[in-house]
Amino acid sequence: MNNHRYFCENLIKVVFFPNAKINIGLFVTGKRIDGFHNIETIFYPMPICDAIEIISSPDGRFHFSASGLPVPGNPENNLAVKAWLMLQHEFGLPNVHFHLHKVIPMGAGLGGGSADAAFAIRLINHHFNLGLSDEKMMHFAQQLGMDCPFFIKNTPVYAWERGDKMEELQLTLSGKFMVIVKPSFHINTAEAYAGIKPGKPEFSLKDVITKPVDQWCNFLENDFEEFVFSRHPEVGVIKNDLYQSGAEYASMSGSGSALYGIFKTEVDLKKHFSHHFYWSGKLP
Repeated sequence: MNNHRYFCENLIKVVFFPNAKINIGLFVTGKRIDGFHNIETIFYPMPICDAIEIISSPDGRFHFSASGLPVPGNPENNLAVKAWLMLQHEFGLPNVHFHLHKVIPMGAGLGGGSADAAFAIRLINHHFNLGLSDEKMMHFAQQLGMDCPFFIKNTPVYAWERGDKMEELQLTLSGKFMVIVKPSFHINTAEAYAGIKPGKPEFSLKDVITKPVDQWCNFLENDFEEFVFSRHPEVGVIKNDLYQSGAEYASMSGSGSALYGIFKTEVDLKKHFSHHFYWSGKLP
């Protein structure tokens, strides 16, 4: 999550590192009149990072390039590019060369696209010395996606309504060992929402996270799991394998398909999950 700025010949290059998030508990509490859903969840940042950089354009035209995991679709539909176009229009900025190196898997429930958009706003603010406050950057981020504002301050929050209302939490998993596993397929978010019957959580998320992590499984749920597990039983198997391997708590993140396990001590499960995307590390 460090940011670097350096000079190369006459080109100024700025690099930021958008990080992922997980959902700790995710309850779909009701359908809204605008067709969306209200939720309650906790967003927690994860140190899996993409990289985005701005290079001064040598020919005065806008360029977008990508590396790492394949980035499908038209670049103009990429959230990071949308962030650039929005701020360029707002502040009359000159064209740049924008590069995205993709590490966070897409369609995983890890918020990679939203992180790229929010960090693009932070990067542009830094590069062009716009002097935007966190609140102003969050205002721009909200126009790109409901969980985009989270990545501006990038600290644990309790989120509700569409996920755009947030309250900072004194929650730390520092020192815990995290394993994240993602099967190769994506979950269609709209289809996942359609398979849910909304309801209020029985327990307060803010109260539950004050309990020891190994007690969370008695109180926290991800409402998408029942639907996803019924369509893709292998996702449920991965969750069970994480518990069997000693996880204090395991869950699907967002609407999937990534799952995470929180461990007291380091484990090496890479061979066990060799056919899936796998990441592990001690949390800072």
